[in-house]
Amino acid sequence: MGNLAPGTAQGAFVENSAAQAGEIRLLVVDLDGTVVGVSNQISARVKQAVQAVQAQGIPVAIATGRMYQSARRFHADLGSTLPLMSYQGALIKDPADDTLHRHWHLPRVYAQQLLEFYEQPSIRGEVSVHFYINDQLYVREITAETEAYAERSSIEPIAVGDLRTLLDADLTKILAQSSNVALIDDLLEKLRQRYAPTELYLTKSVDIFLEATHPEVNKGNAVRYLAENILGLRADQVMAIGDNFNDFEMLQYAGIGVAMGNAPEGVQAIANWVAPSVEEDGAAIAIEKFILG
Repeated sequence: MGNLAPGTAQGAFVENSAAQAGEIRLLVVDLDGTVVGVSNQISARVKQAVQAVQAQGIPVAIATGRMYQSARRFHADLGSTLPLMSYQGALIKDPADDTLHRHWHLPRVYAQQLLEFYEQPSIRGEVSVHFYINDQLYVREITAETEAYAERSSIEPIAVGDLRTLLDADLTKILAQSSNVALIDDLLEKLRQRYAPTELYLTKSVDIFLEATHPEVNKGNAVRYLAENILGLRADQVMAIGDNFNDFEMLQYAGIGVAMGNAPEGVQAIANWVAPSVEEDGAAIAIEKFILG
């Protein structure tokens, strides 16, 4: 992590030589809650800030929990020329030529155990389970929650009834969705007691989504791979902006890690700086201060 003092107030600016524009060689942004707000679009101010960064010769990448097909329109909207890091970094692929850089699958034994866990009678009725296979979404049935998710993601879910029929496939991610936030938190705690970090990566991208992927998958590892293996950069040359617990490792890795004002307290606590919220174009303000300013 960079040597900036952690941000303690929303919008507070931290002066430090490590934040000089000339040292940043890669900007990485999360989508939802960071550059994509309620409108499900990227605002004009954020686009202008990204374009100004790119005009300085600094590439901009996306690291998101979204499906690859769902994130592609934002990749095009920002004019990114770098591989797209989707599914928390489980799938890293270049939309320009479909070059596949990395695709980590969920170990099948854990996929089966997770499904059995979510199928418990006390849980099943309150949780919608999503299977992601070959960049397609499979669900038991189409519910109102599924329709809302699909509309925001611009994807077509596939209802299969019994998800056990898909356990022989290579799953990129399993997501449990519930409007009961306390239940999601409880399930996350129970699963973290059951599985070590070397077995499963468990995280929340929003308070109603509990996500499970291959243990090596997280945005920090994805950004490290992009920066060091593809671009030949160091961590201190990277600036990353995110808003939730699935951005935690990415913000820790980057030389400058910025949390949004709408981020949970635990995420803000490890950031170098806390920007205003997504609806206040906080990402643009962070970019203007740390790179363009």
